[in-house]
Amino acid sequence: MAALEELLAGQGLSAPAVAALARYGRLVLEANRRFNVTGASSPEEIAQHISDSLSVVPYVKEPYVDVGSGAGFPAIPVGIVTGIRLTLIEPTLKKARLLVSFLETLGLPGDVVAERAETAGHRPDLREHFASGTCRAVATAPAVAELLLPLIGVGGAAVLQRGRTDEVERRALEDASLVLGAFVESDDAIGGERHIILLRKIWETPARFPRRTGVPQKRPLCQ
Repeated sequence: MAALEELLAGQGLSAPAVAALARYGRLVLEANRRFNVTGASSPEEIAQHISDSLSVVPYVKEPYVDVGSGAGFPAIPVGIVTGIRLTLIEPTLKKARLLVSFLETLGLPGDVVAERAETAGHRPDLREHFASGTCRAVATAPAVAELLLPLIGVGGAAVLQRGRTDEVERRALEDASLVLGAFVESDDAIGGERHIILLRKIWETPARFPRRTGVPQKRPLCQ
């Protein structure tokens, strides 16, 4: 399966980084044959997920958390190219165990928390502990902000990877961010309709957030 190395070679990365990313991609493809961990089922699709993951690297600082990690995008590619310690929050036990095996196989420093973000966000050892965080969850931007910002310390940033965001969702995100102790610092286009929105934490998130399991997605703030 040399295809992954070839597909990733144009990223401007070192040869060891390309080799490690390709190894990770093969691990995901192998796991996907046993049970569904991601919708990507070909080297081309995995390479696209890896490339998309690397777009957050300039925005990430340690300590770093990823919410709803699934198969490890974007956190594991971030860990491979930066060497920073990863905290991966993944509620599905089978996926959490898979993530542990990925970290061990790839020799990456990190921890896997097998909990919902709504629960993890209230843990004293995790709440407002991180300098940066990501979340690729398929949810509205305000819902993602509610899952991430309680974990981010004052001065840190939640890094949102988004596609097209209409004006209604954008205004809701701005309002929700203020409720959660942050503001929209930047919105950078990274190709096509893809954007990275940076939410800068400026004060502590009120203790009631995140709300109980499922509520942030069902009833997003300010929408």
